[in-house]
Amino acid sequence: MSDSSIKINFKIATPEQVVFKDDVDQITLPTMQGEITILPNHIPLIAVLKPGEIIIVKNKVENALSVSGGFIEVLSDKVVILADTAERAEELDIERAEAARKRAAETLKTKKMDAREFAALSAQIEKELARVKVARKHRVRIDQRGVGQKKYSE
Repeated sequence: MSDSSIKINFKIATPEQVVFKDDVDQITLPTMQGEITILPNHIPLIAVLKPGEIIIVKNKVENALSVSGGFIEVLSDKVVILADTAERAEELDIERAEAARKRAAETLKTKKMDAREFAALSAQIEKELARVKVARKHRVRIDQRGVGQKKYSE
């Protein structure tokens, strides 16, 4: 049985800014080993994030973000993500992300490149796919409520 008064001090930072900072109930995120959910008093962990969706739950309300990769450090009462990029669901532009994904995929098909260029382009495609997925998944909520949040079911 968990104590709902215990919170996790959570922060997501990119090279440009702190994207999110608050005390939360739980965080679900994509790691290279698979999707994990962090609850209060989680065991210490350091992991590599892969592009995908981060779901933050506070007071039964979900907030979604798209992340392009980075690192996570988990302590019993604190979680810090150092992300390459992170965007809130309500800030994502599906059309722009889809256009960027298509451009990168087309370049991948038509341009001869070395392994480093191929890896960079593949990472760009994965990042844009994550952005499109998060934006599409949360667009209905955004359109209905005006924000990228939804009530978390018990």
